Amino acid sequence: MALKIGLALGSGASRGWAHIGVIRALEKYGIEPDIVCGCSVGAVVGAAYAASSLDSFEGWIRTLTRMEMAKYAELSFRSGLINKQRLTDGFLKHISIEGTNIQSLDKAFGAVATDLHSGREVWFTKGDYLTAIWSSMSLPGLFPPVKFEDKWLVDGGLVNPVPVSMCRSLGADVVIAVDLNGDIVGKHGRIHTQPVQSKVNPKQLSKKARQEDDEESASTDLFGSLKSTILDYSSSIFPDQQDSAEPEVPGFFDTISGSINIMQDRITRSRMAGDPPEVLLSPRLAHISLMEFYRAEEVIQIGYDVTLKQLDQIKLAVGE
Repeated sequence: MALKIGLALGSGASRGWAHIGVIRALEKYGIEPDIVCGCSVGAVVGAAYAASSLDSFEGWIRTLTRMEMAKYAELSFRSGLINKQRLTDGFLKHISIEGTNIQSLDKAFGAVATDLHSGREVWFTKGDYLTAIWSSMSLPGLFPPVKFEDKWLVDGGLVNPVPVSMCRSLGADVVIAVDLNGDIVGKHGRIHTQPVQSKVNPKQLSKKARQEDDEESASTDLFGSLKSTILDYSSSIFPDQQDSAEPEVPGFFDTISGSINIMQDRITRSRMAGDPPEVLLSPRLAHISLMEFYRAEEVIQIGYDVTLKQLDQIKLAVGE
């Protein structure tokens, strides 16, 4: 009797595109998970894979640029910093299934979220898949909480960043887990607001190169404007009482990113100590910041490469 293989895809915002590389490497060597469980961005990629829509989804995220990502940003202290409706439209277009029920997916699928009131895990294994993935990825500050039944739900990474336990609950005999946060504590990235100066004469650039350069400059301005607005707003509420000789206070995004990194790393270590997967893949992604979704090509390749490095261990675990 063949072993049931579970794939637990962890949280990690833009680092989550590494999950696509992991899946592609497994596919290449004929290893097909029967069960896919995800947290936050892992739930998004997992849903696309379980819906047999990963080709379309990957094609979309590979087209994302700085400028495209800037279009998804909005300044709202009530609802978060990302325009949810625009992303929902993208999900509906590129994770296409018959209906919107998890039961309609081609593989067993689960997503984990957090009850904002009780702090308990909420598992989605049936029902509307958009509700499941939005609840799982509603990182406080970036997205608003999701109302589900009588609960307000937020990002599952607050309680179970790599849902090994859910895979086992759905019947997995062997779990391959992908932890995106294993090397990031103390190494979170920054959003750079100064464009890189080119030494090439603009007249010598091709039309495409000039377009890309203009696009990056425009998006940098948009991200820089958003960041400056947030910092100005927070400074007006919390005036800086620091002596100029003191070390510089960490920036808004640096503080959020570093805090999330620490929290998810500690929770992941604790959960896996009690329920370790048969195979743990930990892509080295410390240089990728939370919001660099436009670096898909690089991040996918990192996920692919780390899977190949542990291919022998994976084959042994799944009985090949």
